[in-house]
Amino acid sequence: MHLGQIAERTPGKPAVIMAGSGRVITYRELNEESNRLAQLLHAEGLRPGDHIAFMLENHPLFLAIAWAAQRSGLYYTAISSRLQADELAYIVDNCGAKAFIASAAVAGPAEAITGRTPNVGLRLMLDGTAPGFRSYEQEVARHPATPIENECEGMDMLYSSGTTGRPKGIKPKISLAPMGEQGPLFQLLSLLFQPDENSVYLSPAPLYHAAPLRYCINFIRFGATIVVMERFDPEQALAAIEKHGVTHSQWVPTMFIRMLKLPEETRAKYDLSSLRCAVHAAAPCPIPVKEQMISWWGPVLHEYYAGTEGNCFVYTNSDDWLAHKGTVGRPLLGRIHVCGEDGAELPPGESGTLYFGEGPEFEYHGDPAKTEASRDPWGHGWTTLGDVGYVDEDGFLYLTDRKSYMIISGGVNIYPQEAENALAVHPKVADVAVFGVPDPEMGEAVKAVVQPVDPAAAGPDLEAELIAYCRDHLAHYKCPRSIDFRDELPRHPTGKLYKRLLKDEYWNRPGEGQRSKTGSSA
Repeated sequence: MHLGQIAERTPGKPAVIMAGSGRVITYRELNEESNRLAQLLHAEGLRPGDHIAFMLENHPLFLAIAWAAQRSGLYYTAISSRLQADELAYIVDNCGAKAFIASAAVAGPAEAITGRTPNVGLRLMLDGTAPGFRSYEQEVARHPATPIENECEGMDMLYSSGTTGRPKGIKPKISLAPMGEQGPLFQLLSLLFQPDENSVYLSPAPLYHAAPLRYCINFIRFGATIVVMERFDPEQALAAIEKHGVTHSQWVPTMFIRMLKLPEETRAKYDLSSLRCAVHAAAPCPIPVKEQMISWWGPVLHEYYAGTEGNCFVYTNSDDWLAHKGTVGRPLLGRIHVCGEDGAELPPGESGTLYFGEGPEFEYHGDPAKTEASRDPWGHGWTTLGDVGYVDEDGFLYLTDRKSYMIISGGVNIYPQEAENALAVHPKVADVAVFGVPDPEMGEAVKAVVQPVDPAAAGPDLEAELIAYCRDHLAHYKCPRSIDFRDELPRHPTGKLYKRLLKDEYWNRPGEGQRSKTGSSA
């Protein structure tokens, strides 16, 4: 559980393997690199409870930088490498970072915020330098590879995606426990997935996202090997499982969909028999997609529902899911309360806002109003992630949709996730978003925006085919009245759909309500 002890026992063992380049970081290298950076940060005056931020692609030293902060008792904020200067400057300044680390790959936005983040005293850049930055490699090399005195456990402090207003910094309570002490996630992983020093964990998503970062940190505590994909590619992911003998992995449903749409002969080429656990989360998984994945990979799929906030952890394995198709599981952390608008708890089968009690506390850093909005208004002390769902008689949770995405059409509540799930599995659909647009008669109308598998197929005929297909599977009022086509939908690399960006386009268009009745192709 202590990185130094693992490195002493197995110094030459791969801790991190980059799937694309093949670069290997051994446990000795990971331990020494993180120690040197920890020494540098300490020399620059950072102490437990202070804050650093870093903006990197899936870089070979990403996890070494995270471990340096983790073993120094620091808060650390990993920032999306896709952000531009305004949002980057806000996060670095808002989190109170005293040090900021970037790579040459993101030198443009990193350099642009130098004058806008005056509290940052140390700026380091990997693979090159930019004005205002010191060379990471040169500065770190000046420091010893031994641990700092009084090592203690730090904590990540990550930010929401910020598609509606400013990103929210989610600040948990930092433990400052002795280095190597078991945390709640370590215990959950041990209970559910039984990793050990022989495990190989595949991370196909960006490491700055909460789940990949936290799972990689904790799988290293088991002495496992982490295989990091520089970027997700469906066939390359299958190849990585076979090549490295991957035992554990974590995915989002869009990755499943893309792998399932590979030609059958491509999918059959790879030996996936080493897989023991394929964990997925972050977005609802359409029932047919999960059925196909279990049929293909076997009952190795594990699903959970949780948030960066850490206020709950709901879990299901394949067997329970097959008996309760569509569920995200039962709570292992936090007690579910399904509430109506008046605060009354609803009976099984009725959808309402999901609140969780008896879970860990969190706050949105520097934003008491957002923190207060995440609490129930009736004084119970429950917290919500803004989702809507219901529980069945057996206590299994089913997600309906985000409350903010609900469409009200003619006084009827419509949750667009149902139509998205139906259209996502159509063979001619690569990606889809469904949301409400202005309608002069109904208030809102259901709109779909589709990324077709074949861009040349976009047009009225495909629009009619997809609407008819959706109506074959759902009540007509839940189906899109019109479909537009795009070459690509705005998704975060983790798979999260930036639906708000699409929706805002339509609500800000003059006369959109008239067009929404007839449809259009773009």
